[in-house]
Amino acid sequence: MNAWEAKVIDTFKQIQTRLEATPHLLRLGRLFSETVLIEVGGDEFYLSFEKGHIVSVVEGPSRKTPWRFALRTDAEALNKFWEMRPEPGFHDIFGLVKIGRGRIDGDILSLVKNLRFFKEVLSLARAKEELAA
Repeated sequence: MNAWEAKVIDTFKQIQTRLEATPHLLRLGRLFSETVLIEVGGDEFYLSFEKGHIVSVVEGPSRKTPWRFALRTDAEALNKFWEMRPEPGFHDIFGLVKIGRGRIDGDILSLVKNLRFFKEVLSLARAKEELAA
């Protein structure tokens, strides 16, 4: 595992911790029990959710891990997405797709059913910068 992969895993672990301390998100995700693939510049990360809780963050690739939907982007775009105040296009997962820096694959219906939950969970990484400021 290189330094970039370690940073991404650490960020997902921080998201996991912040999610546990965010009751409204746990309420929103209480019906969401799926595995999501986050691919960043060819590196794969699997986030497994159980009733709105992140139960595991596993580095891939793995042909044995089934996933419901995937968000694929590049490292620079993900870093910009996780900034405290991201610039337009980097503020949202669909913004990444619109500007050509992201792709969403798989069961789109599952994503749309849980869109607010998933988008807010991914944006929890921004909270660390807000706390530090």
